[in-house]
Amino acid sequence: MATVGAKQGVIDSDAHVIESEHTWDYLLPHEEKFRPQLFASSENPDHAYWVLGGHIIGHRNPAASEEDLIRQSAETGRNLVSTRSSRELSDVQERLHHMDELGIDTQIIHNTLWIQPVTTTPKIDVALCGSWNRWMADVWKQAAGRLRWCAVMPTLDMEASVEQVRFAKEHGAVAIAMRPLESGLSLADSHFYPIYAEAERLGLAIAIHISNGSRPALQVLHSPFDRAGGFAAFRIPTVMECLVLMMSEVPEQFPSLRWGITEASSNWVPWIVREVQERYLARGRGPAPRNVLKHFKVYVTCETSDDIEFVIKHGGNENLLIGTDYGHADLSTALDAIEKFKALPGISDESKARILYDNPVRLYNL
Repeated sequence: MATVGAKQGVIDSDAHVIESEHTWDYLLPHEEKFRPQLFASSENPDHAYWVLGGHIIGHRNPAASEEDLIRQSAETGRNLVSTRSSRELSDVQERLHHMDELGIDTQIIHNTLWIQPVTTTPKIDVALCGSWNRWMADVWKQAAGRLRWCAVMPTLDMEASVEQVRFAKEHGAVAIAMRPLESGLSLADSHFYPIYAEAERLGLAIAIHISNGSRPALQVLHSPFDRAGGFAAFRIPTVMECLVLMMSEVPEQFPSLRWGITEASSNWVPWIVREVQERYLARGRGPAPRNVLKHFKVYVTCETSDDIEFVIKHGGNENLLIGTDYGHADLSTALDAIEKFKALPGISDESKARILYDNPVRLYNL
């Protein structure tokens, strides 16, 4: 089992970067006034917050020490240990060296800040997204192609978004990052069609990492009684938008566009497959697709704690991926996920090879 994927390579489809002060060094001169500041409480220095215009913006993961990560790894049974310079990509070569140790050839980099809403001001949206994308373009160049990335979009300015899609394609991006309920809108809304059209034309995928782009929705779903750690706020909207997209006109408008659903686990796939098939019949749309994920070009990252055999039974093995959630230290993070996945019983070598390499190659057009 340990040799599965070794000949073809291994692609980590869910890795992250933690934004740092350096992220905003790529702001254009006239955008410097929009530079976010990082503040931490003296009482809890591990938890810092990005602040702009007196308001906390976006999402920032705790900056845990290596000692804390070692302790958490022992408690959870999952490898969470990485250095801060690797998580923040201030040392790209250190990240690549760690990938070698983990048996990973290529990582797909997702942002951290935009897991939650960042701004309602178009000029700020354009400035911050542009800086992040130029930063990742620089990282991609330093990493000699081993770190590919998902570009963030200033969706408050659609013309600027289309320009960013083109920049991303020219500088190593493999997907366009979109959030469920982006600016309060469903991803099936025609407002986003210009982004989808340009991404489809250029062969880029749409990457929907668990997140939430609606402040009102977050206020409702972030209950003080919720101990599930973002399940309602982030995972549920992601799964919901997957179903909405498949039942919408979007697949007909953009038939070759590929979609990646990341870090929502994959145990929900049989449920959504069944829902789509039943709703096709109930709405008189004709015979439902036999392989729903393949039909709609939807790819889903699985986790080693998922019932992957059951997921493959209902969703097939051609549209599943796996990732480590590198850079974070939460419920989905397991830097040893690749090693554990290779050793899982009951999953064929063919399925493992597809999940580790073939499927992400198709999704990300690598």
